[in-house]
Amino acid sequence: MANINIPRLDLHDYTSGSAEQRHLFSQQIGRAFNETGFVTIANHGMDKELIDELYHVVQAFFALPEATKSKYEIPGLAGQRGYTSKGKEKAKDAKVPDLKEFWQRGQDDNPVVDEFPRFDEVTGEVFGRLEAAGRELLKAIAVYLGLAENYFEPKVIQGNSILRAIHYFPIDDPDSLPDDAVRAGAHEDINLITLLIGASADGLEVLTREGTWYPVKAHGEDIVVNVGDMLQRLTNNKLKSTTHRVVNPPRELMKTSRFSVPFFLHPKADMSLAVLESCVDTNHPKAYPDVTAGEYLDERLREIGLKM
Repeated sequence: MANINIPRLDLHDYTSGSAEQRHLFSQQIGRAFNETGFVTIANHGMDKELIDELYHVVQAFFALPEATKSKYEIPGLAGQRGYTSKGKEKAKDAKVPDLKEFWQRGQDDNPVVDEFPRFDEVTGEVFGRLEAAGRELLKAIAVYLGLAENYFEPKVIQGNSILRAIHYFPIDDPDSLPDDAVRAGAHEDINLITLLIGASADGLEVLTREGTWYPVKAHGEDIVVNVGDMLQRLTNNKLKSTTHRVVNPPRELMKTSRFSVPFFLHPKADMSLAVLESCVDTNHPKAYPDVTAGEYLDERLREIGLKM
């Protein structure tokens, strides 16, 4: 098995710890994001009852008839709010769509699911708590990068963050699938950081530097946090946006569902992703042209098939 640094860190060490604990947390998350781009986080502000209810309302929504779900699919929004049906999103450069459907909510303008009033309330509560945890993590990352602790704060408050509830639907006839059809093709996330609540089944894997796939599993209520391409661009590849995927289960489990709820922490559209000067030197020349977060998001949504 590949030796891979995915440490388990306690967010309380940063939010409530001593100066020494805060410094150590910042160094540990920075080092892991430099080496593998992934950590698992405990004490992130989500309790088991909220997570359980989240998965209850998410499963109830995806169990609705296709015709009912489709009334929440909003043309022209590139899947950024409401429901996105099967066969729409694919990994960049993939030839076939991922085997999934999903729901996305943002800061505002979210459609309310008439059939389940608690759906909007619970996903809104989860959005708020994960956004708060993500902002604390970005403070620790800013310190690691030698920036002011609040460097990211004005850029992400009321930013374009998204909570996505995903249903990897059952496949009754695996033989009918194209050979390269998977639950989520190998990809990198677009945003600054992603916070993932433990999924209902295994399947998440990260690509190691040696070119092997390594399964990532969270303990209990821990969340998995990884670097997105925006943070990789900003830091001139110092922090790694690691390729990951969700593989199909063993054949006998293909007829079962998998549910997953990632929170994609995005900045405001006008944030500059120009490489930080502190991350450029003789050995690490500037790797990316200047672009805003909004311009980059637009480009990537086209690449993955959500925007025409």
